[in-house]
Amino acid sequence: MPKIRSRKALVNPELRRRGIYLLPNLLTTAALFAGFYAIVQAMTGQFEHAAVAIFVAMIMDGLDGRVARLTRTQSAFGAEYDSLSDMVSFGVAPALVIFEWAMKGMGKWGWIAAFVYCVGAALRLARFNTNIEVVDKRFFQGLPSPAAAALVAGFVWVLMDLDYRGEEVRWYAWALTLFAGATMVSNFRYYSGKDINLRRSVPFIAVLAIVLFFVLVSSYPPGILFGLFLIYAFSGYALAIWEWLRRRKSLA
Repeated sequence: MPKIRSRKALVNPELRRRGIYLLPNLLTTAALFAGFYAIVQAMTGQFEHAAVAIFVAMIMDGLDGRVARLTRTQSAFGAEYDSLSDMVSFGVAPALVIFEWAMKGMGKWGWIAAFVYCVGAALRLARFNTNIEVVDKRFFQGLPSPAAAALVAGFVWVLMDLDYRGEEVRWYAWALTLFAGATMVSNFRYYSGKDINLRRSVPFIAVLAIVLFFVLVSSYPPGILFGLFLIYAFSGYALAIWEWLRRRKSLA
């Protein structure tokens, strides 16, 4: 009587390994598509859709790294692909969105601010790639480019929701764009959250806090998201001031 093989035995383990390696890169491709979609929507005047697409890109970008670490499928190709995707989604796309929405009529002042943001994102990503083995994993050096993109996109989203036109707040947009671009290349430290172990059990209160966070965001997504990332952007400055005061106290 012929031996019957189980379905599990027929699965090619090499194909399964390739599938796992493919998963984080598919998430990176989804983030890249969201950034490209934001650019297309900004060029057609659909700025609210463009802002939402940048937030979607941020979610996909956060997932690809987590999935790669959880499945132990990190690779040099994935790291490089992720950086190129980040440059499009969090460098070019936010600069173009806020320029087209608010700063297009400002002449050279508008495109200079947009370029400062764009080059800040490029320098931030290049510094991150070169310092990845030497910096403290618990903190980012400078504002992360996804957070800067969320700050710019959140500004556009919340003010459009409040029925403001870009021309009415163009100087606020200009200042925020320069602030985000400069903060990305600063030496201020920002908490990364990479010391959080998703494989370890967590207390029930942590799960409850996550649920409450999603409820809070769903109550008014544009305002809550913009407020959260604005607080995060200033947290680096607050941490630097606190460390400076602590050093002064220790010297005294």
